[in-house]
Amino acid sequence: MATRIHPSAIVEPGAQLGVDCDIMAGAIVTRHCVLGDRVVVHPYAVVGGDPQYLKFDPATVSGVRVGSGTVVREHVTLNRSIHAGGFTTIGENCFIMASCHVAHDCVVGHQVVLANASLLAGHVSVADHTFFGGAAAVHQFVRIGEGVMVAGHASITRDVPHFVMVAERDDVIGFNVVGLKRRGVAREAIAQLKLAYHEVYFTPGNIRNVAANALASGRFPAPEARRFLEFFSDGKRSFARARRAAADESNAS
Repeated sequence: MATRIHPSAIVEPGAQLGVDCDIMAGAIVTRHCVLGDRVVVHPYAVVGGDPQYLKFDPATVSGVRVGSGTVVREHVTLNRSIHAGGFTTIGENCFIMASCHVAHDCVVGHQVVLANASLLAGHVSVADHTFFGGAAAVHQFVRIGEGVMVAGHASITRDVPHFVMVAERDDVIGFNVVGLKRRGVAREAIAQLKLAYHEVYFTPGNIRNVAANALASGRFPAPEARRFLEFFSDGKRSFARARRAAADESNAS
């Protein structure tokens, strides 16, 4: 099907739109954008606007890439990169609800959901299958792992590893069992993840070293468990920490 550009929408010359896109009334898609197939941009969203960075030179050639099947709801802002040749990137089949903000140089994976008014600061990375509750906010340069569930109104200033749930201010409150089951992850892998989670978070010592030792032990062969442990070997920020109450509840389940 042909791409539809509704009355009063603005698509600047130079923007690249895929097949069967729907740019609704009042939406703005700047010349800095590359949209995949079937992307929907709702009224008054601005895709590819200049970054909110005081030293930014508007003459910089940079952009925003939005993957196929992604829906951008009303009043969303997706800002372009501050770096020449750089892109802010949104993956495929994402759902970005009303009034969300994705700042410059973010990298958002596939099938990510940002509920209303979620805010990602500059240089944030979000892996696939992650869900943000409404009004969650993420500090610049933070990494959010795969399959994470971020609670509404959470304030995230530290890296969050794969497959966990995080709430309040950097509080890991367990791992995302429901999300893993919905994605068809094997029971054995979930059991290994549970053990790896408890070893990393409730073994005394440096969390990076604990994770590295657990990985080297060979006790966690499931790919999901290994990916969880490998997360701690990367990044420059500290890590979100688990509540002891979450561990007690998980042990009882």
